[in-house]
Amino acid sequence: MKKFILNLICAFGSVAAIGQHSIIPAPVNYQSTEGMFMLDNQTSLDVKTGNPEVKKYAGQFAALLENSGIKIQQKAVANPSQSEKVIVVNLNAKPVAELGNEGYTLEVGDTKIELMANAPGGIFNGFQTIRQLLPAQFESKDYPMGIGMVMGCKIKDYPRFGWRGLMFDVSRHFFSVEDVKAYIDKMAQYKFNVFHWHLTDDEGWRVEIKSLPKLTEVGAWRVERYGRFGDTRPSPKEGEKTTYGGFYTQDQIKDVVKYAADRNITIVPEVDIPGHSMAVLAAYPELSTLKKPTTVNPGSKFAEWYGDGKFEMLIENTLNPADEKVYQFVDKVMTELAALFPGQYIHMGGDECYHGYWERDATVQDFMKKNKIKDTHELQSYFVKRVEKIVSSKGKKLIGWDEILEGGLAPGAAVMSWRGMKGGIEAAKMGVPVVMSPTTYAYIDYTQGDKSVENPIYAELSLRKAYEFEPVPADVDPKYILGGQANLWTEVIPNLQFAYYMTYPRAFATIESVWSPASVKNWESFVNRVESQFSRFDAAKTNISKAVLEPVVSVRKDAEGKIWVKLQSEIANGEIYYSIDNTYPVNYAKKYESEFWVPEGNLSLRTQTFRNGQPTGRELIIPFADLTKRAK
Repeated sequence: MKKFILNLICAFGSVAAIGQHSIIPAPVNYQSTEGMFMLDNQTSLDVKTGNPEVKKYAGQFAALLENSGIKIQQKAVANPSQSEKVIVVNLNAKPVAELGNEGYTLEVGDTKIELMANAPGGIFNGFQTIRQLLPAQFESKDYPMGIGMVMGCKIKDYPRFGWRGLMFDVSRHFFSVEDVKAYIDKMAQYKFNVFHWHLTDDEGWRVEIKSLPKLTEVGAWRVERYGRFGDTRPSPKEGEKTTYGGFYTQDQIKDVVKYAADRNITIVPEVDIPGHSMAVLAAYPELSTLKKPTTVNPGSKFAEWYGDGKFEMLIENTLNPADEKVYQFVDKVMTELAALFPGQYIHMGGDECYHGYWERDATVQDFMKKNKIKDTHELQSYFVKRVEKIVSSKGKKLIGWDEILEGGLAPGAAVMSWRGMKGGIEAAKMGVPVVMSPTTYAYIDYTQGDKSVENPIYAELSLRKAYEFEPVPADVDPKYILGGQANLWTEVIPNLQFAYYMTYPRAFATIESVWSPASVKNWESFVNRVESQFSRFDAAKTNISKAVLEPVVSVRKDAEGKIWVKLQSEIANGEIYYSIDNTYPVNYAKKYESEFWVPEGNLSLRTQTFRNGQPTGRELIIPFADLTKRAK
């Protein structure tokens, strides 16, 4: 044990000497100081405020320590010493303006850690920072540490934006209450504070609405299918049983809402209308234009995509905006949602709404003439405005994807910009609140590593690209930018562990972009801190992508048709080795120095990144035919 402690002191001493930290998101100000706090069973927790939320957060922290073999007493310590150390937690008697409601100050000395904030949210965030200052082994449930070192430091920290979100799609694949809570736990650990819950789509309706029981009796279930969504998934057969799916009861929703609130997270529910409503129409086909019975889609092909956002629906999935019964339906849904979710926003979706069935329906066309609506874009705007009035009548604010701008935005609505930054810029210049969530930087269902070792999808988003996210575009008043978020669509994500793999570490890039000042963002520092988080995830037995440790492969074709390959390492001190002669293992092949020519033949590129002679990530094996397809 003494040897272990000595090694621990040496390891942490070396970190202190160079003044580094591995905190994500990067704090506003971090100063390394001399000293080292040894957290053990001789440590007390002194909560000097009677605030019940602060006490709750302190209890959560004490439970984390107990899981690691450290039982701390909650009591005051007048004169802390090496034999009686203390963590002091208190709210500022006079609020510090720059800290706001979620900022904090933290000072770590030899015998005392002091955590201060204006409000309970700041205390919660401060505890998450202390957690990251502890050794990675504290994340393990199997091997209690019993002791931990926290290096001396002074931190002043507060978020850049109030909206720091992750969106989780539970329609394409259903996730249990326990899964959702676990996902929220990980969000809270890294100071996210908005959980955007995508509860409905063509593939399933997931929230109980008691006044509309068929939504969950019918709309929550679909036929079982396996493999990738799209052409290879057969459509439902007549009479086939719908056995896959699920939904959350209202009691379960309330439980999850409280669970999130206990972790400083607000839930924004999304019911996606008027498009993406096939599950609704399976339950209530009379709300469509055709009024034909349909089914919840099992992931089979239901649209033709032509590029540049243009598409044609092969099956109607859109509510009829000319039918008053639709607005009665929306009113019932929003009434019950508003009672379940205490946050100020309800998300109505509004994206990818196909207008073809509206254009072909005589009743809809008559409605448009009667109401002097010139086209279907204005008709969608009419729908959005009606929905906004319903939502505001419940004491909530409406937010939707940037398509709700088309034809004129409903007064009082906020915009979530996903099709790049354009919609957000347009809305902000109108004085409309905006959450930036562009595909360019924030779609974490996209492929994140080399296609030879990752699930291929229609687009790519590397960790480096995600880190380039800047929520405030040039010439936009920052006061209209609420913040930003990353979105996890789950067509290719069937379980929680793979959801973690797709979310992290790219969500680290998102949280640093919306928490940390733009001036402290630095790729080299960030990627080093990301690497330090890998051991935390490993200790917690939680999946995380390490694709950033692997070579980035760029391919081009010259004027003579020859294939040239460029390799790049994203990590410090990474050395890349490769072979193009079908030999292995690759570490005995060539060290990469510069772009090289690959001769045509029955061969593959093998490449891998090493550091100090050890592989840092997976070996990539790319056949010549695939290199040719990649050539630009």
